[in-house]
Amino acid sequence: MPRLTRLLPLLGAVCLLPACSGEESAPKAAVNDVHPVQVYTVQRESLQRTINAVGTVRFRRETPLGFTTAGKVATVRFEEGDTVKRGALLAALDTTSVGADVSVATAERDRARSEFERVRSLYADGWITKARFESAEAALKAADARVRQAGFASGTAQLYAPSNGVVLARNVQPGQVIAAGTPALILGEGDSGFVFRVPIIDQDATKLRVGMAAEISIESVTSGPLQATISEIDGRANEATGAFTVQFSLPNNVKLRSGQIGTAAVKLPASETGALQIPASALFGVRTGEGLVYIVDANNRVETRNVAIERLTDQFVIVSGGLQPGDRIVTSGLEKLRPGSKVRTIQATR
Repeated sequence: MPRLTRLLPLLGAVCLLPACSGEESAPKAAVNDVHPVQVYTVQRESLQRTINAVGTVRFRRETPLGFTTAGKVATVRFEEGDTVKRGALLAALDTTSVGADVSVATAERDRARSEFERVRSLYADGWITKARFESAEAALKAADARVRQAGFASGTAQLYAPSNGVVLARNVQPGQVIAAGTPALILGEGDSGFVFRVPIIDQDATKLRVGMAAEISIESVTSGPLQATISEIDGRANEATGAFTVQFSLPNNVKLRSGQIGTAAVKLPASETGALQIPASALFGVRTGEGLVYIVDANNRVETRNVAIERLTDQFVIVSGGLQPGDRIVTSGLEKLRPGSKVRTIQATR
């Protein structure tokens, strides 16, 4: 019995060994485990991007026409939307006032001329000084200038069409008194043709150049697109919207009207994109305008890299910073990786 008593603690310890080993947690994965992943080699792709923007048709020149002097409107011969021919009389002022100004200026010039002839005769005989002669000469020149001024005002008391075109706006009525320079009519000059104007955000506008080809779709004009080219890009953005107005030259078409709405499509050359394309599956930790990717180094270990996102397509992400051509990034198996993890490429993609 004493001997059995001494063996019991040893037997108990032996019996507990299997139980203890069974209660231990499973061993953790080794730090140097190799993870199978797919890898994509970053390259600068020949991407062709299309910029689409909604705009309106306009006459190339939409000219405000006004009188050079204040006065009472005598007649307005056309309504908005009327077609006019070059040289047609559009509107006229009552010439009572400007006619009187011409008469006064002419009478003053005649008086100044008579005075000058008298003074010149006296100066030739030595009866007056040279200063008196020069004063009379200056008065005559001033009187001549006032006649020309009054004649110009009289001549511009009528508005004539500078081009074939369409009256886009009529701002005055007969009997109305208007100030000098007030636009009485706005004429769309048909001889200059039509343009298509669209507002484009600064990021896209910087990629456009005068002379680039575009397709303009206007449903009310034709079922297919019109071929156009960029003719002008504003030098500064609109203060309210921050967009730049881009103007496209349109081909002649009898159905074109100022104010029609359409869509412009401009295809950018591949060289204009200047960005890198990566699969969307390579991106994680996405935030506004940025995200993370795993870069595979020369030792087949991964590290995280922050990239700037320019835009998204159906299958790819266009990045503008954080990567260089030749970088290898992980496109599958990301969920098992941590910075420093060792990987094995199972299928390389490009």
